[in-house]
Amino acid sequence: MNRFIRTLAALAAGAAIALGAGAQAPEKKKITIAVGGKSLFYYLPLTVAERKGFFKDEGLEVEIPDFAGGARALQALVGGSADMVSGAYEHTINMAAKKQPITAVVLQAKYSSIALVMSKERAAKYKGAKDLKGLKIGVTAPGSSTNMFVNNLLAREGLKPTDVSIVGVGTGAGAVAAMEKGELDAISNLDPVLTQLESTGKFVAVADSRTEKGMNEIYGGAYHASVIYVMDEFVKKNPNTVQAVVNAMVRADKWIAKATPQEIVDLMPAEYKAGNPSLYKEGLLKNMIGYSENGEMSMKAAENVYKVLKQFEPSVMSAGKIDLAKTFDNSFVKKANAKYH
Repeated sequence: MNRFIRTLAALAAGAAIALGAGAQAPEKKKITIAVGGKSLFYYLPLTVAERKGFFKDEGLEVEIPDFAGGARALQALVGGSADMVSGAYEHTINMAAKKQPITAVVLQAKYSSIALVMSKERAAKYKGAKDLKGLKIGVTAPGSSTNMFVNNLLAREGLKPTDVSIVGVGTGAGAVAAMEKGELDAISNLDPVLTQLESTGKFVAVADSRTEKGMNEIYGGAYHASVIYVMDEFVKKNPNTVQAVVNAMVRADKWIAKATPQEIVDLMPAEYKAGNPSLYKEGLLKNMIGYSENGEMSMKAAENVYKVLKQFEPSVMSAGKIDLAKTFDNSFVKKANAKYH
């Protein structure tokens, strides 16, 4: 009889452990994370999490549809075809202003790593953003962070977004070609596009947030650049799924912080390197300083982003005070860091 009771007790304990593990399992195992330019260094932690198998380790099957820019990825989230977005933190403040709350749950990059590039001839005459008036400027997609970068430069010189013509050119070979063919006067984009243009010797950056100096000059210091953001409703219904994604992303941030540039280059898919791994590595080296080491966000960085957007984003300008504490949530990151220290 004793053995029978012991067996029952053991079975009950086993069931309790299984239930405990089940409670932490993702509510939704198959998820979609939309991104606007997957091959950009801005979103490198996302590809690291995918290729290192960190999502799989957390019990997730992740599909990553790639869009021409962050504004399009946001549309996918709002339209219900994506569960989350790997995108610019700026969008969380824009959406808060429009009373459609989305929350950033983990930081990928703390530098925006965007640069404004011109031909050497035009750059030689460039004195500041006042010289942009009337120009045709390429961005990844209208309304994306690359567009906001231009708007910020204009606003600081007293100009309006409408003082320039904005053209969406994507994040790949088409963006490079548009500049080489002379279809644009300038381009606001990210690496590897920037390094491809610079490597020709014909183009130079006139405003560059890939450096600490540039970040301070353009944004005034700490910033939230690329994050994973999600609708509040999804977080309420699927907290374990969100935790699983954040766990994977924090592991990716930590892996990048310890990896050599060559290890990162080797991990990336061949198509990212466009047949030129050494040029890809050159671009990576310009961006290494900008990644988050642990996924944590700060109020100081959020305030800086808000300050930038208040200069030119109509919805933010007219929204009154926005509660920035609701635009990002570090609770998932804290748990992830406790698990993977």
